[in-house]
Amino acid sequence: MPIRSLWPAALIACATLTAQAAEPLTGSDAFGGWRGDRPGVSRLIRPGDLPPAYATESVAQQANIVKRPAGGKPRVPPGFDVSLVAEGLAGPRTLRTAPNGDLFVAESRGGRISVIPAGESASLSKPVVFASGLNRPYGMAFYPPGPDPQFLYVAETNRVVRFAYRAGDRKASGPGETVLSGFPAGGSHWTRDIAFSADGKRLFLSVGSASNAGEAMGTKSDADIADWEDHHGLGAAWGREQGRAGVFMADPEGRDFKTFATGIRNCSGLAVQPASGALWCATNERDGLGDNLPPDYATHVTEGGFYGWPWFYIGANQDPRHAGERGDLRNKVTVPDVLIQPHSAPLGIAFYDGTAFPEAYRGDAFVALHGSWNRGSPTGYKLVRLRMQDGRPTGVYEDFVTGFVLSDNAVWGRPVGVTVGPDGALYLSEDGNGSIWRVTAVP
Repeated sequence: MPIRSLWPAALIACATLTAQAAEPLTGSDAFGGWRGDRPGVSRLIRPGDLPPAYATESVAQQANIVKRPAGGKPRVPPGFDVSLVAEGLAGPRTLRTAPNGDLFVAESRGGRISVIPAGESASLSKPVVFASGLNRPYGMAFYPPGPDPQFLYVAETNRVVRFAYRAGDRKASGPGETVLSGFPAGGSHWTRDIAFSADGKRLFLSVGSASNAGEAMGTKSDADIADWEDHHGLGAAWGREQGRAGVFMADPEGRDFKTFATGIRNCSGLAVQPASGALWCATNERDGLGDNLPPDYATHVTEGGFYGWPWFYIGANQDPRHAGERGDLRNKVTVPDVLIQPHSAPLGIAFYDGTAFPEAYRGDAFVALHGSWNRGSPTGYKLVRLRMQDGRPTGVYEDFVTGFVLSDNAVWGRPVGVTVGPDGALYLSEDGNGSIWRVTAVP
């Protein structure tokens, strides 16, 4: 078919997507499933849009992971292209771009950190192993932040280690040095992400809850709660949840470890916003309250902030499983910035600081949605764009990379990590088939 015959359809698609971007789905329309997903569709979920608890049955339904269809690839908006960078990886999770352009990937299931050398990421390539023998590695951060890091920090599920690093290193020169340990390990939420503050003075660590909704925490007296919070922070969980469901901080040597923010069920992705220096979390909220409750979210996180878990969600909404508990916290819950379709399972988050994408994308964030298990019809399984205005979140998020879902019962990709390359391309990992994809703007 001559290229010229495609123009009318392409123009119609662009016009349709532009209209959708201008008018996000709201209210009950924003709580859709995978059939309504396509690049350019946007949603705005507000706190007032939430249905009551148990409005629908809570269904445990996980789509089967199948082999990627022959020649199959994700869908991206008009004006962009997507290509396969690597495949056959062992649980590729977090992605980080080194200052020299190398792409680092945490192969969590394989217990290793691998590197896709700069210049090879534009075509199918085989990663080089940087370090192996790790315990479910996930988060990575170069230190100090900037063009000349001296270390690569890696968060395993039970500790944070660092490897000596010089620009261009693709194999660790020695074993990792333990910087931080003693925080809760493993559990159903085993991922540990890390990030450094823009000035390099703080190391942030996220630790997810051990349970869905704090079912086995037990209770404390008012006096005991006051004493507990004096030492652990407002709304800090206790019992088997001690040291979990929050973001913690230390100095780069692992000293002065303490609580940064609480009530965050599972902050699976950490990122520092370049424009403001604010710390952001991509968060998995709780399950069991129905298909459309409560929303997952992405938000900037303030020091001393309390985000509700396990007693409340999205403000002063009390979890019915904790009815009558912690009424003193009801009006102290910080409402997140961007509410995402419940059960989407946000993982990686990255801010677009490149120049290759159109101007409208500069400063926006991208969040990888790993996909649902506790919903009647699948949702998530895509990469979405968080729209910012003057560096502030608008609350709107937009489908950017879709096409991983084949049916209610079959998916071939589960997005996890996202990072921006030195050429302005966007890289996305998915751990269903163990692949990495590159999204570029078409000149």
